[in-house]
Amino acid sequence: MVRDRGAPEPIRPTPSRRQNPGATPAHAPGSPHVHHPDRRSATMTSEQHLAPFRMPDRLFAELAAGGGSPAAVAFLERAERARRLLLLRTLLDDLDVLRTPLTPVAEAWRVLKEAAEKSPEPVERLLLAPATGGWISHMLRRVHGTAGGPPLWAEAGHLSALALSASLHAGTETAFDVALTDGRLPLPGLGMVRLPGAQESLAVGRASAARGELTVTGPGRAAGSVRVTCHPLAQRAGTDTWLPLRTLTHPASDGTASFTVVLEDLDPYRDLDDHLPPARLDEGEAREWQRLFGEAARILARPGTPGPGRVDPAMIRAIVPFGRTAVSPPPPPFVQVSASSGDSFGGMLIVRPSSPLALAETLVHELQHSKLAALLHLFPLLEDDRAERYYAPWRTDPRHLTGLLHGVYAFTGVAGFWRDRLAGAPDERTADTAGYHFALRRLQSRLVVRTLLTEGRLTPQGRALVSGLARTLDGWLREPVPDGALTRARTAAALHRTEWRLRNVDPAARAPSDGPRFRADRTFWPDDRTHAFATRPVAPHTADEHLAAGDTAAALAGYAEQLAADPAEPHALAGWIVARAAHDPGRATRRMLARPELLQPLPSG
Repeated sequence: MVRDRGAPEPIRPTPSRRQNPGATPAHAPGSPHVHHPDRRSATMTSEQHLAPFRMPDRLFAELAAGGGSPAAVAFLERAERARRLLLLRTLLDDLDVLRTPLTPVAEAWRVLKEAAEKSPEPVERLLLAPATGGWISHMLRRVHGTAGGPPLWAEAGHLSALALSASLHAGTETAFDVALTDGRLPLPGLGMVRLPGAQESLAVGRASAARGELTVTGPGRAAGSVRVTCHPLAQRAGTDTWLPLRTLTHPASDGTASFTVVLEDLDPYRDLDDHLPPARLDEGEAREWQRLFGEAARILARPGTPGPGRVDPAMIRAIVPFGRTAVSPPPPPFVQVSASSGDSFGGMLIVRPSSPLALAETLVHELQHSKLAALLHLFPLLEDDRAERYYAPWRTDPRHLTGLLHGVYAFTGVAGFWRDRLAGAPDERTADTAGYHFALRRLQSRLVVRTLLTEGRLTPQGRALVSGLARTLDGWLREPVPDGALTRARTAAALHRTEWRLRNVDPAARAPSDGPRFRADRTFWPDDRTHAFATRPVAPHTADEHLAAGDTAAALAGYAEQLAADPAEPHALAGWIVARAAHDPGRATRRMLARPELLQPLPSG
């Protein structure tokens, strides 16, 4: 799932050609050679330099196929850096006249640049952190009136927190008036300071850094002030006054070094959208994340040419644990919620599953979203009126074209992930499950690719991208899959589309040329069949289980029994239609599958 609100207009300086809000123009197949303000050194500057920014055709082709080598991802990251600096420059202009009780943003920016000159690498990591991108875009929405949150001056003060972290890395001396929330001062990339006995509200404090030592002072709860001194770079263990940044580590694929991914449970902008209080994981939950991540990274460490579904976990910058802070109650094996944002390249929000395989699949899925969001910042890929009228096989609601594009790019990667699992399956049962997921996602993705190609709204770059996905998927559709897995995948795909139409499409409205008309009473419905059909039932009891086992006669009888109680129940009606089409294929059942909403009685919610 992706959340990508983009940056509000106007964005200054204005690019010389039409593009996505906040986009950084570049050269790609079929587009003119353009220039953009780029930063050519590792250090940051507020001056802009016109320098060519080209995407080599071979890198675009890798990404268009649904994959992307480390070189392609590194190119996208450089582009995101340039875009982020453009947006930050815009934000600094907007905040220049802000009335604030804190240190002015211009001074924080000066300290940040000074630290970047002395210690460029850690400051670069701060700049490229997903939460930093989330803060910049959130603040641009704040100043343009399209987002809310704490007082604007307090959120603007996050730049001072970034500058403090940079100063600590560089060993420079600085002091700021900072915003404290309930005595807390987040330090991006390092952790969080806590002042025991501090005022329990938003307050102004003082933070000073010198040679790696940090001192924070704030108003006390009763009277006077409270003070804490710590050494954030040296203190790895949590205390009453200091919570260090959590990280996930794993040896690199060549076994020579370890890479680190941030497990972000403190930064106020980790939500990829709005301001959040900290949600510190307990030690047991943090250990579970490390165990699962290590196993997921080993699953993804498959040798071979980079391609769709093959992800180096070192490309991930941050994982935000969501929805739980303790090991109890035990989580389900699958990922209940995951999300990413175009503002936060390389970051992803995930509800922890119990299965490392599910986590590995989700890492692939969300990194695909990050790659596509970066491409959308570089090139206009489609003309989207944002009308939500299209069928997405992985959603229960109608989607707009940008949502379709994001979904098909993500699920092409997921299909590639399961293709690799099928190729390396150690036994028949594993091959059957992997084959099901591979067959399902390649079929669903190819359907959406056809929709995008036939709608006529793709730009030349967008058509090149989607055509690349089509070539990948067409090749995969010719690859063998275990027969039982293939049948269940086709059945699950038909069930989802049929129930989607029953629940969403208005049968009383004549279908216009631009797509169906939708029911006014449509609501969210759970898609429980996609997971349920992944394995063949050994002893089927329900109608769905009989259908998954291939016994269409027993399935029809079970669905008929359910429909006798409620003839309009969409879940049972969808099952009956698909079972009937499998049991008695022909023109009549094909018509039912094409327009199931035309059956009487009208489906109920």
